[in-house]
Amino acid sequence: MILIIDDSEKGVLMRASRYLGAVLGGVMAVALAGCGSSASGPGTAGAGPSAAGSTGSGAAAPLSVVTSTNVYGDIVRQIAGDRATVTALISNPDADPHEFEASAHDQLELSRADLVVENGGGYDDFVGAMLTASGRDITVLDAVDISGKSAEKGAELNEHVWYDLPSMITLVDTIGTALGTLDPAGADTFSANAADLRSQIRTLQDTASAIAAAHRGAGVAITEPVPLYLLQACGLRNRTPEEFSEAIEEGIDVPALVLQHTLDLFSGGTVALLVYNEQTGGPQTDRVLKAARSHDIPVVPVTETLPAGQDYQGWMADNLAAIGTALG
Repeated sequence: MILIIDDSEKGVLMRASRYLGAVLGGVMAVALAGCGSSASGPGTAGAGPSAAGSTGSGAAAPLSVVTSTNVYGDIVRQIAGDRATVTALISNPDADPHEFEASAHDQLELSRADLVVENGGGYDDFVGAMLTASGRDITVLDAVDISGKSAEKGAELNEHVWYDLPSMITLVDTIGTALGTLDPAGADTFSANAADLRSQIRTLQDTASAIAAAHRGAGVAITEPVPLYLLQACGLRNRTPEEFSEAIEEGIDVPALVLQHTLDLFSGGTVALLVYNEQTGGPQTDRVLKAARSHDIPVVPVTETLPAGQDYQGWMADNLAAIGTALG
């Protein structure tokens, strides 16, 4: 069995949107002034390369793309190449993404964007607020909507779709098509780059399938479902007390009895691995981490944002390798 530890995402939505009340009044004036004549609608699917402006020679300038996190930023960069400039709002791999606060500069960058890629599903609601403040009609891709994921009856949606490889294949195709609509001259480039990335993600699916073949049905416990899609692809089963994961996701204290039942997973010999989010922490997750180490349980860190110096497929390959090694 495996225990996956991660802290709540929901706090980021409140914290990341608080800045709006303090800065949007001023930022809207700056942003709208900054986009000037672009306010009439560049950035929509029909705007074409002119949405990004043009050079003196008449050649189209690179498209401007803003993404909510550097995970999506990296995917766009791989598909667009030098035909787009990409700004990722949450990009510091050493910071807690739950503490993110957008700045006036972030708002200005978004107000000039031709394309915005957000996670959706309640993970990055601050993007919607910023789009409203921009006053522009910008092409927006919502990864959760594109994935087709929805909450099962009586359950909450697992919005962490960047850990779902099939969803990322679909997103790659959608990004390639959107970029080609905005910049028809680059459509062949976008299509070729998307096909290459799609092939690499399918290789990751093969790796997950190989892990599943060797360990299908092994139990997994989680605090939050951040890497759950990837673990499910590896054939692992979630055995976490539901009250525990719900409390951590809501950012509230775990009931003492529920916490004890979670800790007992280690002492009872039913957990083979602990995976935790190294970008966040708290007293209760620290107790679980300590329990794992005290019982010589392998510990594997995961993150919500892309580590420095890695691309998306390399990051997921490392996660899969760590899971496979610990299970093996």
